[in-house]
Amino acid sequence: MATPDRQGATLALAHALSAAERGLAVIPLSRTKLPALRSPHRDDPDPAPCHGECGRSGHGVHDASTDPVRIRELFAAAPRATGYGIACGLPPHHLIGIDLDTKAGTDPSAALRELTLRHSFTIPATVVVLTPSGGRHLWLSGPPDVVVPNSAGRLAPGIDVRGAGGYLVGPGSRTDHGTYTTAPGTAHLPPATCPPALLRLLLPPPRAHRPTPPSTGEHGRGLVQFVLAAHEGQRNTRLFWAACRAYEDGIGPALVASLVDAARSTGLSEREARATIASAARMVGHRP
Repeated sequence: MATPDRQGATLALAHALSAAERGLAVIPLSRTKLPALRSPHRDDPDPAPCHGECGRSGHGVHDASTDPVRIRELFAAAPRATGYGIACGLPPHHLIGIDLDTKAGTDPSAALRELTLRHSFTIPATVVVLTPSGGRHLWLSGPPDVVVPNSAGRLAPGIDVRGAGGYLVGPGSRTDHGTYTTAPGTAHLPPATCPPALLRLLLPPPRAHRPTPPSTGEHGRGLVQFVLAAHEGQRNTRLFWAACRAYEDGIGPALVASLVDAARSTGLSEREARATIASAARMVGHRP
């Protein structure tokens, strides 16, 4: 007879495979809602940013896949997984998750209603996932050429947003606090198109363009363009490479601001961009 852990993992895998059939990329999660596979770089003294380029598993949402063979491999490597995460921002749905979280003592549903009235939009019929704490996840589909960032409380108190680089706990997942379930009548629905007015609220305000410093020359502009051309899955790698070249050529300090702006325009956060650039500086032996 299968143990409870084994039963939970088997059930989680079945739910994950079902989600993958709908075009949703998934990863195994533990009972704490965190990725079930540990990072292969956890023991590295000074690890460079890696989103799976090393070829090993354990990179969180960057492991997400719709390939059933790959999904089975991930779950086989995580025998204690009791749930699965659904990566946001990936084709074909470019999923955006609106997380109405009641744990902070707020009323996110009322806040969302206020937003719909103030900005003249309605939430269309879509998949709704009920959380063990009494919250709700609304699934929406974004346009393929727009990167929606993750945020917590920026839209309104109690409303978190899961966008590119984030994930949603999939229905059927079991956690320490209970099981995630699909709201009645919504399981068969596809993620509805995000209303344009809401999409505008989800995007950060446009940043003023900061030109490449003249002192960095054509080479500096080329490195910035190299970062700007990055696609999903290669943004950190391109930024790291460009920063290394900049520091090797002695223009790193002058190019930092422009590289950060370029990285942010591709969807990286400023904190992540600066950490990657700092790691590149250390790699080539630069000291401020």
